Amino acid sequence: MYETQSEAKNAAIGLLARREHSRKELLDKLVRRCEGVDLDEVLDELGRNGYQSDQRFTESFIRMRVGQGQGLIKIRFELQRKGVASELIAASFEAADIDWFELALEMYRRKYKTNLDGADFKERGKRMRFMAQRGFSSEQINFAIAAGQGFE
Repeated sequence: MYETQSEAKNAAIGLLARREHSRKELLDKLVRRCEGVDLDEVLDELGRNGYQSDQRFTESFIRMRVGQGQGLIKIRFELQRKGVASELIAASFEAADIDWFELALEMYRRKYKTNLDGADFKERGKRMRFMAQRGFSSEQINFAIAAGQGFE
């Protein structure tokens, strides 16, 4: 248990040394370990000193998830759950300038090495569900399936 602001600040810096965290994530982790400490003041100080930045966290998170082949819908949902403001999410996606259709096609081709038989609706549904779970829109999924044909 951390009883002083200094101990809470050191714990937060330790967490940030491992990876970027959103302000909400840090608050959630520190609340469990602190009693009687003004965590908002600690987090404000970390933000002022450049240790914690939701902007930096968001950019890093988007790069990581895109590298894992996840789509816009899933990434946006995860960022919202982590307490990042919608305006910051939108600005970060715009700055990242990602071609979601190309990413969907790349993921589709990585997962499925064979062409889809046009009459096999069960397999088509399975492939569409996989892509939807990765966070791609129906337009992106349909593009990937259509463009993914004709390779081998």
